[in-house]
Order: sequence, then C-alpha cells, then structure tokens
Amino acid sequence: MANIRERTTGSGERKYRVEIRLRGYPRQSATFSRKTDAQRWATQTEAAILEGRHFKSAESKRRTFAELVEHYIETVVPVRHATPQASQTIQLHLTWWKEQLGAFLLADITPSRIAELRDKLLASPACGADGRPLLKKDGSPRRRKSPATVVRYLASLSVVFSTAANEWEWVDQNPVQKVRRPRESRGRVRFLSDDERERLVEACKASPNPYLYTVVIVALSTGARYGEIIGLKWRDIDLVRGTARLERTKNRERRALPLAHIALEAVKELHQEQKPKPSDFVFARADGAAPMEIRKHWYNAIEQAEIEDFRFHDLRHSAASYLAMNGATLAEIAEVLGHKTLQMVKRYAHLSDQHTAAVVERMNKKIFKTAR
Repeated sequence: MANIRERTTGSGERKYRVEIRLRGYPRQSATFSRKTDAQRWATQTEAAILEGRHFKSAESKRRTFAELVEHYIETVVPVRHATPQASQTIQLHLTWWKEQLGAFLLADITPSRIAELRDKLLASPACGADGRPLLKKDGSPRRRKSPATVVRYLASLSVVFSTAANEWEWVDQNPVQKVRRPRESRGRVRFLSDDERERLVEACKASPNPYLYTVVIVALSTGARYGEIIGLKWRDIDLVRGTARLERTKNRERRALPLAHIALEAVKELHQEQKPKPSDFVFARADGAAPMEIRKHWYNAIEQAEIEDFRFHDLRHSAASYLAMNGATLAEIAEVLGHKTLQMVKRYAHLSDQHTAAVVERMNKKIFKTAR
C-alpha cells in the first residue's frame, strides 16, 4: 500500500514523499516535487513489485558492469570454468568487456551498445593466450579476430548476463540475446602437408625451448588441445601403458590420450632428464609452479618453417585429418578428439570418403583385372 505525505522545506518548497509497504517485500520510498509524479511512481512501482520486476530494475540501476564481472569471476569462474584453459579464456574475454563497459550501470548496457563493441572486436587484431596482439616481425598484425573468436567473446558476456538475470536478479533480461552473432565460416580444416610437417618438426627440434618439440609431437599424434597438453602432470602419465589421463577437458569429461611411437619416446626422454615427482608438471617452467609458456617459441618455429596460415589448434585438425585419411571412421575420430557427437567431426568426412573411394578402387582393380 502506498502512502504519500506532503511536507514543506525550510525554503518553503513543497515535497511529496512516497512510501510503499507491501507484505513480504522491503519498504520502498522516494521523494518528488510534484504530487502527480509521486502518484505515478507509486502506481508503477507497486505494479512492478507485484510482477517481480522492481527489484531487478533497482539492482540494474545501482550496480555497474565492473561489479558484475568481478562478482562472476570471484564466485562462478572457479566452479563453472574449472579447467585452467577455460578459466583463462573467459577471464581474458571478460577483462576486455570490463575495459569497455566497466563504468556503465547495468541498466545502461543495451543491445545496440554491445553490437558496436562486437564490430570493434571484428576489426581488432587477433590476440594470443596472454591477451596481447599477435604481431609479425615488422609490427603489423598477423590477422584480425575471426568471426568465431568474436562469437566466443559474446558467449562469455552472455553467460555472465544470464547468471545475473536468472540467479542473482540484478537485471531483467540478457541484452546479448538480442545481438546478432557474426556468421562463422564452415569448420576450418587446415592440416599440414607431409613437407610442412617435416619442416615444422625440424624447426621445433632446433628451438631453444626444451618442450616445444615434445608438445607439438604429442599434439600431432593425439589431437589433444593446447591446454590439455600443457596442463599435464607426471601423475597423469602411464609410461608402461603409453597413456596420458586428462582429468579436466573442455567438455568436463575425463579422457585418456594414447601415447605411441615417437610421442611416447619423447615423453620418456623428458622423464629421464627431469627425474620428476608425480605432482610436477610435465612441461614445467623453471620454478615448477606452473607450465612453461611456449607460444612465443611456437610462432618463431612456424616462421622458421615458412608455414603460412597455421595455428596451434590446427595441429588438432591435422591429427584428425591424418586419422580420416588412414581409414578411421567419424565415430573413431570423435572418440579420439573427445567430442560427444559427430557434428564437430563431419568436416573430416570428405577425407574419409576419399580414403574409402581409394580402397574400393584398389579392390576393383584387383578383383577385375582378369575379368576382361
């Protein structure tokens, strides 16, 4: 029930103070210079409270986007984004959004404002894992952010607003849902030719980084992601069975990587050199507290090998492509890569089809060569 009281200030000015008391809700009040404004506010606020809209609106007009990001990183990221790679990625994205929107009240962050920043992202240089732009030796950008990267920035922002709307009631709705996503290109399938692979392996062997060669060989032979490989500890490695156990993966399911041939030999050599404890990182930096950052050496090796348009994640595509060309089914490729469905591996179907056609052709030549 709303109660409007009139009072006169020391200067003789009339003021109208509104108090709304509804059972089960905290008291709300506001002061106006005109009685009609006070009555309008009372009517609208009572309706909003009863419909469950008022307190969300009040929070969005009181809290800034910076507060939202900080609260999300502190309370949600350690639980929902458990892997180091996932945590690092979303914090990188949210730091960028905070730089752009941090001072704004949540109520002032609109779809149009987010769309402007989406376009700004599309025009900006691609960045490495540390958030710094990837530059060529002459200082120019290697490339711009891809539509897929921008979609992931928007996804990170969207999950924060969804949490704020659904769980914390800081906003009425998620404004990102009204923002059009950039059109992503069809799944990228860039894999190394035999010649490129040989050049890259030699460049990695010549690198001053002690781990680059082994990391690249493991990636090429297993199709594992960068974060999965670099986060391995010796307790995850079974040198007798030739497996590496992944406790934290992108889809939150455990997975075993088969280590065979050169990959297993390279890991065994590292083990002999280090004489590590089970809790040590396989690819540890000097103080042992975390994995070594190898991306700078990776980019140098790519340039040294004179390979164009190739990213570390393309080693995963290379492994999948080699599996397809050697007769693996899409289901088998999905299992190796750790995909729950076949959707993500359909991009390799044409390679598998080419292999199947070649097998059928060899069979036909063999069985029909005497039939003429």
